[in-house]
Amino acid sequence: MRSKSELQTILKEKYAINKNISQPLSAEDCERLLILLGQDQSAAKLVDSFIDKNSDLSQRNRRFGQQRGQAQKKLERLQVEYAELEQSINTLSPKQLLEERERLLKQNLELNTRVSDLADKNKSLDLKTQQLSSDKDELVEANTQLKKDNKALKNIVDRIKLQLAQDTQALLQYEDSEIRKAMIRLFRWTLG
Repeated sequence: MRSKSELQTILKEKYAINKNISQPLSAEDCERLLILLGQDQSAAKLVDSFIDKNSDLSQRNRRFGQQRGQAQKKLERLQVEYAELEQSINTLSPKQLLEERERLLKQNLELNTRVSDLADKNKSLDLKTQQLSSDKDELVEANTQLKKDNKALKNIVDRIKLQLAQDTQALLQYEDSEIRKAMIRLFRWTLG
């Protein structure tokens, strides 16, 4: 039997499932997941869809994180400039002092607005991530139910075919050749 690490490597290479995602799974779970993905194309497509969505969300989070970092660096630079300006305030006239203060307040307001917007975008992404996770759970549950329904339907069709074959066999025992010929045609037709 292969080790959990080997199974995780196969999942990563063959289906692009990150090892961080498969870490909570046991070796047996990893093995069953490989078998399921190998046998069921819709499960593999579902995994691909989740991987694409996860990648898209990761890229967005990275971009927003970079923007937030840039805004924080700019804020720090402005705070340094603000401290330097406060030191030079003593040399400015009252009118210049008010104008400079107004300019700094506008800049701070703009920065606060940008930081608030980024925080709102992060909350929105968190909600989308939760919704995707919920959708995934619903799809997995629906897929399981569909498999059960398909199996039950196949069993019903098999029982019908068996009953039809038995009834046809009983009818073929009669002497009338026309009935026999018609039943043979009907039987061949039902078998596909």
